[in-house]
Amino acid sequence: MGIMRFGPFVLTVLGGLFLLFGSGCAGKNKGLSWVRGGIERGPRTGREIALEFTGGSFAEGGDHILDVLEKKDIKASFFFTGDFFRTVEFQPLIQRIVDEGHYLGIHSDTHPLYCPWDDRDKTLVERDDFVRDIKASLRHLERFGVDPRVNRYWIPPYEWYNEDISRWSGEMGLILINYSPGSYSNADYTGEADQNFRSSDFIYQKILEKEQADPDGLNGFLLLMHIGAGPGRKDKFFLRLEPLLTELETRGYRFVRVDELIGPSLKQ
Repeated sequence: MGIMRFGPFVLTVLGGLFLLFGSGCAGKNKGLSWVRGGIERGPRTGREIALEFTGGSFAEGGDHILDVLEKKDIKASFFFTGDFFRTVEFQPLIQRIVDEGHYLGIHSDTHPLYCPWDDRDKTLVERDDFVRDIKASLRHLERFGVDPRVNRYWIPPYEWYNEDISRWSGEMGLILINYSPGSYSNADYTGEADQNFRSSDFIYQKILEKEQADPDGLNGFLLLMHIGAGPGRKDKFFLRLEPLLTELETRGYRFVRVDELIGPSLKQ
């Protein structure tokens, strides 16, 4: 079930694609930005952004986010842990994501830390444990009518990984992606009591500053946010989503799913 449904031929082909494309050589992929075998930015040749939303324990922003996306006719990409999929009260939200045409992918099953924060070259998990965790998370996609052989993009827990993780991911036929750095959008989970707290005003301005300062603007950007931050953060960034999207649209950007942003370059 899940990844177990992949035939040997498919796994061989997909593993070959990883070895060809996932080695960190952006030149082979029409401008994709690779870091440690994972993709952190799409092609910079067009004014397209992929919105990424991850979820693990909280989802208080889910309905608001989906309402904004529906209102603006935008498709986004959502990546959840197995714990999120197993939470009964989140399941109608997950089904709505699928029904409304958004991308649904995994964020691991139990959200383990793959490598130390201060020594990224060290791997904290064994390959068998990694494979077991990923297979468990892929089964949840099938429960919501999503074929894991098609939805192969995933985001590692904590958005933190190394070459071992990206290699094992590729050997399973998966494509590891991350967020594009520099916008602080991923800091929307921080709580007011945290030392690294970033307010919604700060994040909003940093996104627009990044758009102004980067020679390529936000072209090909993987803009990551969280579907919920929980009770530790009262300043909910998802309430700024609609004005942010409107502002970026006025600057000429359009929003696409991650497979639409990255897929064509992988096929070159």
